[in-house]
Amino acid sequence: MGAGLLLGPLLGRSRHCLGPTPPWREGTGGHSVRACSSASAPDGLEGPARQRSYWRYVRRLVRGAPKPPYPRVCQVGDPALRAVAAPVEPAQLAGPELQRLVQRLVQVMRRRRCVGLSAPQLGVPLQVLALEFPEALFRACAPRLREARQMEPFPLRVFVNPSLRVLDSRLVTFPEGCESVAGFLACVPRFQAVQISGLDPRGEQVVWQASGWAARIIQHEMDHLQGCLFIDKMDSKTFTNIHWMEVND
Repeated sequence: MGAGLLLGPLLGRSRHCLGPTPPWREGTGGHSVRACSSASAPDGLEGPARQRSYWRYVRRLVRGAPKPPYPRVCQVGDPALRAVAAPVEPAQLAGPELQRLVQRLVQVMRRRRCVGLSAPQLGVPLQVLALEFPEALFRACAPRLREARQMEPFPLRVFVNPSLRVLDSRLVTFPEGCESVAGFLACVPRFQAVQISGLDPRGEQVVWQASGWAARIIQHEMDHLQGCLFIDKMDSKTFTNIHWMEVND
């Protein structure tokens, strides 16, 4: 999912949380603090210093720093993911900047094959999100998974300045991933049914009532607008590196 919400790693993996249905560096007196030591992490908690090739350095020098909306997804640690997004002003509705943002959101979401993406994930602190569960991704899920997680495909929906209302407060726990926490999954409780309302990119009022998997996607992306990631709500004991088996090979 969203982080967009990440779907790919969820397709063929079950998690035990599903039950019977599987599914600034601060100074410390002049000494650096090290949680662990290795040749690849000489700076302890800060990790290795980033190094650019000469040509990347020249390219950055000529082109300057990239500006949002980025063509890739911001990763956890980026301050943009922890800021509360601001509402889009009326004067911005239907303007070229908003349309460009929406276009980039949809482009990155589809390229990454995720089912939701928010503006903060592309470095833009605005209340805009995109949601889509196309037929192709739906069919890629096993029938057993579709049934257990109440999955149904839905067309592209874009919300500007969205608000959320809970329709069914029962909590359902399933694994989630996020493009902004790449390579990890964890079980997260979500409300069974919600209503999302807001504006479309043209400024028209839109409302959608959703349950099951669609409701989970909505809640995941709405969290991004509040500077919240799925790792803030997860069952920490289920936090999993999806490549852990490859590491052990």
